[in-house]
Amino acid sequence: MFAIYNNNGLSFRSTVDNLYSLSNVDSIAKVRNNVNEGLPKDHSTRPKKRLYENDKVNEATQIYRDIANIDTSEQIFHVKDLMTKDVIVLNQDNTLQEAYNLMEEKDIRQIPILDTNENNKIIAMINQKDILNSILNDLEYVNTTLRRPLSSFDLGEVITADPITDIRRVAKVMVDFSLTAIPIVDQDDNLEGIVSRANILKAVANTPPLQIWS
Repeated sequence: MFAIYNNNGLSFRSTVDNLYSLSNVDSIAKVRNNVNEGLPKDHSTRPKKRLYENDKVNEATQIYRDIANIDTSEQIFHVKDLMTKDVIVLNQDNTLQEAYNLMEEKDIRQIPILDTNENNKIIAMINQKDILNSILNDLEYVNTTLRRPLSSFDLGEVITADPITDIRRVAKVMVDFSLTAIPIVDQDDNLEGIVSRANILKAVANTPPLQIWS
């Protein structure tokens, strides 16, 4: 299960299939113009099937399975099994400077933002690129920009996943939407953790038989 939050709170909660069918998907990640972006190319001579969408397996993935002899009946790993539970957060009243300082101090690249007026519900994510773009957009008033509260910036929407979501689905969403991390939020909109690309790579390296391909 996936959800989308913005400054107004929860705007979407449904299956991964419906996440991909959203009409505003390009506004979430402009670089994602093709569902199959980042997938291995099919160089076989067999007749090509339609490339998959909505989590259907495409031919290239099936070829990979055949070569690697992957058993798709293996244990499913949920994102709660490898997420980081101690999440560093900010609220909408913190400034851009405070966001930058916290990233430097904790050596992290993105931070969830909570709305203190809504019982600390997630409303956005800020990353290093957001901070850099905000500064570059107004170089004449850098100090003023750094003192602005995060609520004054348009940080767009944030995609989240439920704690019991299959990690393979989360990994695919991260690739397709060019995300470096996904906050993990329960059905009551409470932030439970965060999973990053580093978490997934560590799991793949250290937890056989975890497999990203589903």
